[in-house]
Amino acid sequence: MRTLIKKHLSHDAHPVVQFIKYGIAGGLATATHIGTFFLCGWFLLPCLTQNDITVRVLGLTAPAISEATRAWNAGFCNAMAFAVSNTLCYILNRLFVFKPGKHHWVLEFFLFFAVSGISMVIGTVIQTFLITHHGMQTTLAFGANIVCALFINYAMRKFVIFKG
Repeated sequence: MRTLIKKHLSHDAHPVVQFIKYGIAGGLATATHIGTFFLCGWFLLPCLTQNDITVRVLGLTAPAISEATRAWNAGFCNAMAFAVSNTLCYILNRLFVFKPGKHHWVLEFFLFFAVSGISMVIGTVIQTFLITHHGMQTTLAFGANIVCALFINYAMRKFVIFKG
């Protein structure tokens, strides 16, 4: 049993196991991103409205803010959440999912953040557009951001940053 666990945690795991590990690492990083985003959006830079799903579900009270301020604050909260969750994600991917060593670790870390940064910018543009042009709730717009980042990040991490 111990050998089986050790094999699945290694970098040489079967591609299906690797994808499952990627999903777990990504799930932990995404949960960290979501938690950081909403804590920031609630306590530091308000970006939630009273009719937002998260505010209603948690029974909170949100301040009245303009759409432009809400979109701007949501972008900043997303950037802060990105820094925290992406660092965790890099560590987990390097330790448990992909084979490191295609690049020096400093370049690898830079590429990891660059790819994630590009996907975060694309996702944040989509999020901001959905808030400002369609009046979409912050929670739903943030969800679109996360889905966009997922697809871009997996492909780039697997084929460009790590050894697969």
